[in-house]
Amino acid sequence: MPKSTIAAVDVTAKRVFIRVDFNVPIKDGKITDDRRIRAALPTIKSVIDRGGRAVIASHLGRPQGTGHEAEFSLKPVAERLAELLGRPVAFPSNDCTDEATAAAVGKLNNGEALLLENLRFHTGEKSGDAAFAQRLASYGEVYVNDAFGTCHRKDASMVAVPQHMRAAPRVVGFLVEKEIRYLSDALAHPGRPFTVILGGAKVSDKLPAIEHLLPKADHILVGGAMAYTFLKALGHRVGDSRVEGDRTDDAKRILDLAAESKTDLHLPQDHVCSTVFSESHGDISEFEDHIEDGFMGLDIGPKTRLHYSKIIKSSKTIVWNGPMGVFEWRPFRMGTRIVAEAVAEATAAGAVSIVGGGDSAAAAEQFGVADKLTHVSTGGGASLEMLEGKPFKAVDLLDNA
Repeated sequence: MPKSTIAAVDVTAKRVFIRVDFNVPIKDGKITDDRRIRAALPTIKSVIDRGGRAVIASHLGRPQGTGHEAEFSLKPVAERLAELLGRPVAFPSNDCTDEATAAAVGKLNNGEALLLENLRFHTGEKSGDAAFAQRLASYGEVYVNDAFGTCHRKDASMVAVPQHMRAAPRVVGFLVEKEIRYLSDALAHPGRPFTVILGGAKVSDKLPAIEHLLPKADHILVGGAMAYTFLKALGHRVGDSRVEGDRTDDAKRILDLAAESKTDLHLPQDHVCSTVFSESHGDISEFEDHIEDGFMGLDIGPKTRLHYSKIIKSSKTIVWNGPMGVFEWRPFRMGTRIVAEAVAEATAAGAVSIVGGGDSAAAAEQFGVADKLTHVSTGGGASLEMLEGKPFKAVDLLDNA
């Protein structure tokens, strides 16, 4: 069911509580990647440009929840947001629930913006505490969810706050609307062939997505360390590669389901391996089929790259979540790079390409293809859970269009 967006709400002279995902990397007090801030700008600008009073809320990192921690303060984010908006952004206090913050919210004028301090400085955010949520809810007359990266969570600001604001408009921002539209449309009405690329370290993270996608996709391409649990389940020798031993039975069950389905589940045919998990140490060798003892698979090999690339380039819908190897290290980046470039080439030829956040988005940036893809998600965990077919309570309780 499509959700009502902030564009449908008259925000003039109203306090608009906007939950965003400003969980950005910060080093030595400096933001090293502001993509998530930029992604929220259309929603924030829509509110303040129409005379609304934006009360913006986010978490950052994983503080203890026992009060202010300088390393997780959102102050650098407030400063960067002000630069991007070209106007001041109030940042009233080290505590998002104290009287100074409440007073600052009350004094907001039309067209002004305020950023609350890190919600996770309070344990009530993660626990969904009702009193904490009630305090946050008192700051707004309209609720906006524009935090796709946390839509799969039940944090107070995502679920309890809109529950407390039942009488108010409760809508999605432009980012969440876009994320849901692309991901849901890809699953509901894909152009075919429909190819899903899944990688990363842990097979346990991706098994539910594979099972959910088997009746939907034409091809599922598996890479990364997660592939070795599947290969082990098939009786292949995988050397010292990472294997989740307690999930081999689950992997075998998925392989059996794939064999009975119309979907082709592809596993790596060859591997780039090393004797040490390191960028610059150890002996590097390539193996076809089986991997010798003492070696661990750290990237897909040349045959697999070519095979996967051909499938991707012939696809009309592509969903990519997870790298093919340790792409951050030069000896093991080629598999992910070839996949990224193939997705970009398919997109240029008319395919719809959707990249899950996290490492996949970082890889797309690293290899210079991010701006050549249809959509790069801001939420790795959220996009994966959507691929698993899980409902999002934080979205379900919002107003329908």
